[in-house]
This record gives sequence, C-alpha cells and structure tokens, in this order.
Amino acid sequence: GATSNTEQKHRYRTVGLSLPGTEIRIAPDGEIEVRGPGVMTGYLNQPAATAETIVDGWLQTGDMGFIDKDGFLTITDRKKDLIKTSGGKYVAPLPIESQIENDRYVKSSLVVGDGRPHVVALIVPDWDAIAADMGLKGEPATLVEDTHVRAHFAAVVDAVNQGLASFETVKYFALLPRDFTEAQDELTPSLKKKRRVVARHFEDVIEALYSAHRKSDANR
Repeated sequence: GATSNTEQKHRYRTVGLSLPGTEIRIAPDGEIEVRGPGVMTGYLNQPAATAETIVDGWLQTGDMGFIDKDGFLTITDRKKDLIKTSGGKYVAPLPIESQIENDRYVKSSLVVGDGRPHVVALIVPDWDAIAADMGLKGEPATLVEDTHVRAHFAAVVDAVNQGLASFETVKYFALLPRDFTEAQDELTPSLKKKRRVVARHFEDVIEALYSAHRKSDANR
C-alpha cells in the first residue's frame, strides 16, 4: 500500500494521499515512484531485476500519473502502454479511451498509433442499444458503415479531441462489429484489454485507416 482515499480526505478519480511514512514523486518522464516502509526490499535472488526496479530506495512503479496541488495522486496509464508516434510524441491511450467510453453507446475502445504519424481509434458500439434507439435494422458487420451511426461516433471523437493536444487527437476511427473477448485472448481474466493482441487481431482494420490517410494526403 502506498496511497489511500479516506472518509475525511478523498477526491474522485484519484487514488488518494500517500500513507504515513510513504513518499510519492513523479519522475521527469511521468512515471510514479514510491519510497517508504511498504516498498519491498527486492526480488528474491534477482539482483539485476531489483536494481532496475528500485533505484536509491525509490520503486519504479511502471504507472504514469500526476500529483495535484493538494497531494492527491492520479494514475493515468501504464508506462508500457504509452504510444510513441513517429514524431517522437508520447500519447497515453487510457485517458482517451475512457473519454470515448463515457458515451452511452460505446462498449469498448482501443487507441493505437505506436510508430505512426498520429493515433487512431477502434470503437465497439453497443449495437443493440444504438440500433434500437435509431430504428436501424441489420447486422453489426453492415451497420459499421451506416452514415447515421458513423455520424454519432464522429461527434463523440470530435468532442474528445477538443480537450487534447494536437498530437494526441484521434484522426480516424473504425467501428467494430464485435467486442473484445477473453475467449479470443483479447482480455485478461480481470477483463483488462491485451492491447497488442487486439491490435494484431484487427490489424487489417488499423492498416486500412492509415492507408486512407495516405491516399487523402496524396490527392491533395
């Protein structure tokens, strides 16, 4: 344990204040580091791994985040999940996905773009809900290209982009006919997305988004 919200001191969307005797700091690259009595002394019989993880008593958590002016810690992403665009900019996908998934018609999403000029998004709509509310008929595989459906999600993405830096904005998106599943090895047992697996399974969809961008640039 390193932080906690309490009944007396709490802040929504944070993981709370540091526990007594525990120090929290943010490294220059945004990684959360912890030092205190709750930090392990090291990995059993693994000195190299210990030296890589604990530096001068500070545990490199692998989480990215920030501390607000009142000392509350917010975790924004896992360091290993950060996207590095071809322009050298780092993008945290989780906050973007969370905003997209705030829409009532979105079941899941995945933001990708590692080594690419910009990021794009895969969006899984709640097909039953959106079809019922819009009076649509047909299978999801057909509805992914429906102009009314796409217009709704274009508005969702545009709204999310309003609060992002230019290099973070989602330039294109694709709608998927099915959700990510544990049976397809796309989710962990705790239902966290396996980002690389999902990206591999929908590689053709992702490549089509970037191909469309290259063609539009060539036609300008």
